Amino acid sequence: MDGSSLQHKARSIVGKMTLEEKIAQLGSVPASELLEDGSFSRERALKAISGGIGQITRLAGSPASPKEPSKVAKIANDIQRFLIEETRLGIPAIIHEECLSGLMAYGASTFPQAIGLGSTWDPDLLQRITGTIRRQMRSIGACQGLAPVLDVVRDPRWGRTEETFGEDPYLIASMGVGYIRGLHGDSLSSGVVATLKHFAAHGFPEGGRNCAPVHVSPRELREVFLFPFEAAIRMASAYSLMNAYHDIDGVPCASSRELLTETLRQKWGFQGYVVSDYGAIEMLKTFHHVAANEMEAAVQALEAGIDIELPRIKCYGEPLLKAVKEGIVSEALVDEAVYRVLKAKFLLGLFDNPYVDVEGASKAFDTKEDRALALRAAQESIILLKNDGILPLRKDLKAIAVVGPNADTKRGLLGDYSYTIHLNCKEEAVPIVSILDAIRSKVSSQTIIHFAKGCDIYDPSKEGFKEALEAASKSDAIIAIMGERSGMFRLPAVTGEGRDQTSLSLPGVQEELLRGLGDLGKPLILVLVNGRPMSIKWAAENASAIIEAWFPGEEGGNAVADILFGDYNPGGKLPISIPQDAGQIPLYYSRRASSFRDYVFMSAKPLFPFGHGLSYTRFEYSSLKIEPERINPAGKVSITFEIKNIGGKRGDEVVQLYTHDPIASVSRPIKELKGFKRITLEPNEKKKASFTLFMDQLAFYDRHMRLVVEPGLYEVMIGSSSEDIRLTGKFEVTGETRILSALHNFFSEVVIE
Repeated sequence: MDGSSLQHKARSIVGKMTLEEKIAQLGSVPASELLEDGSFSRERALKAISGGIGQITRLAGSPASPKEPSKVAKIANDIQRFLIEETRLGIPAIIHEECLSGLMAYGASTFPQAIGLGSTWDPDLLQRITGTIRRQMRSIGACQGLAPVLDVVRDPRWGRTEETFGEDPYLIASMGVGYIRGLHGDSLSSGVVATLKHFAAHGFPEGGRNCAPVHVSPRELREVFLFPFEAAIRMASAYSLMNAYHDIDGVPCASSRELLTETLRQKWGFQGYVVSDYGAIEMLKTFHHVAANEMEAAVQALEAGIDIELPRIKCYGEPLLKAVKEGIVSEALVDEAVYRVLKAKFLLGLFDNPYVDVEGASKAFDTKEDRALALRAAQESIILLKNDGILPLRKDLKAIAVVGPNADTKRGLLGDYSYTIHLNCKEEAVPIVSILDAIRSKVSSQTIIHFAKGCDIYDPSKEGFKEALEAASKSDAIIAIMGERSGMFRLPAVTGEGRDQTSLSLPGVQEELLRGLGDLGKPLILVLVNGRPMSIKWAAENASAIIEAWFPGEEGGNAVADILFGDYNPGGKLPISIPQDAGQIPLYYSRRASSFRDYVFMSAKPLFPFGHGLSYTRFEYSSLKIEPERINPAGKVSITFEIKNIGGKRGDEVVQLYTHDPIASVSRPIKELKGFKRITLEPNEKKKASFTLFMDQLAFYDRHMRLVVEPGLYEVMIGSSSEDIRLTGKFEVTGETRILSALHNFFSEVVIE
């Protein structure tokens, strides 16, 4: 169906609808409200007809609730059949699901948490992952995914740091575009609509507290926090977006016409539909206190640009109906929102093919190939922060101590939007191998594994210290597996949504146990399983090796063991800086020069910088060429160099391109990421990397808030991290300042040969 035909059909349906039917299209209901004893209930559905259905997979609350994909698919078919056959206009529903690190469903593949996916620096891999998620979602009738999170993190005390791709807008935008392309597929008629969130600047809340006000200047908002969203819309044709909970300068994002209409639609040309974050419209009354009642909240949200209220109808039902009837808001505005929702349903093919193959649904979930992809994703996500040569370990060591609260856990390897963690299930929703079991399966039959938990994640008890120290004293090497536990809003979770921290230290008594292990004088390897950067200064100075595993997903245990024993050469890179101390926040690599004054007792530098990650091999950079040396503000430059594996192992390196504008009309960051590529090299293999840098990528907002490319000398830095710069060069932009109406080139083009 071409665009004009699709628009005509959507407009035609709007013209046939009563006001009540229109408003019903702007709401959603949880699927559980349509079920009784785990089965679809026509009687309940008659009371809850709406345009969207929320999360049919989140039905694990009672023994009667279905879990198997085939049962979920049947419910989806029952819902669509009811809407199509038993309502006046026969309009199908958009069924949405969470899919941050995999479809949040029983039995679906669980990939690394988003911060780990960001650590792969591999958008192509992410596109493969979300292609798998798309297949699994479509098999059960879900066609909208509430991801990716494109928030730029500037305060990692924020519990939702783990849901993001990190601190850098370019990296986040690149990963986000890969995510969306995989979820959309070749066509939305067989794809899943990706929902960008949280619009905007959710990753820099006051005090690191979720939903707190965000204090950000208009220039920084545009250049940093809006950049990934604009790239996702212009480069990947993102078709859905979710508002953020917080306010900016007193204006809640849910009622910000500047954000949701003027920026999103009028400036960027967004053609899709906007959904509210869960309960965000009602929060205009209950949380922000800018609306006296649900009707005022509904009017503010609709006029700002929110099309659909999630997760259930609170404000877009009777309150909105009353507002239209009383002339407070125009029916024409309702019509536009309804039109956008109907157009999405046509694009998704729901009018033509609303049903799914019930028997085939289970076959689409967590196949052998899916688990292989989950393993590769986990391997690529893990970062070797430090290694004095102890790694990789020999598999035939006489005895190894495995200590720590994250060693013998399965659910501890998962992030907050995995099914198991999100619903606090008593059983794992997908098979998982713990790190301890993976280590046991990796070593020789003669190697003795001495395991002791030692302590809990946050409990202050030291009762387990003695057992842990005894296990370590009998061993040739100590593997301490520590960090955090993810979850939602309550203990035992210490990270995740609603789990914000004042400190970035290891929670509880973990560091005290770690220091005790270090006092034994044996090789000490720290494996971090966590969701936010941890200030581990003592470990950085005293441990033999440190591995950052984040929450690595269903195959994370095997991936960690692969790296510990050298069956996989780590190549992940930090997508976020690791501070020495929480008192340094905000700490990110792309600060301006004036931000680097040292403290009385500490430097302004991070413990481990953005882009950092070691390997079991070494890479040599050479032969930098920048052509031409002089370029006009609308041109492009070619930046080429060679990279060689000069070590003895096959390995991955992420080559990183940074630029700096040393003299500008406003102060600029000391360096900004403008390109990267993950490259695999055999021992002694050499490849040539060619970046095409477009002058659009140098644009910024000047003193008059114009988007400009200014003439002048620009510095180029090629490195293995933001601080490990191997090659430097310059080029000059000549001529007059170029004023842009919009960015046309968001990313460098990279060719490896």
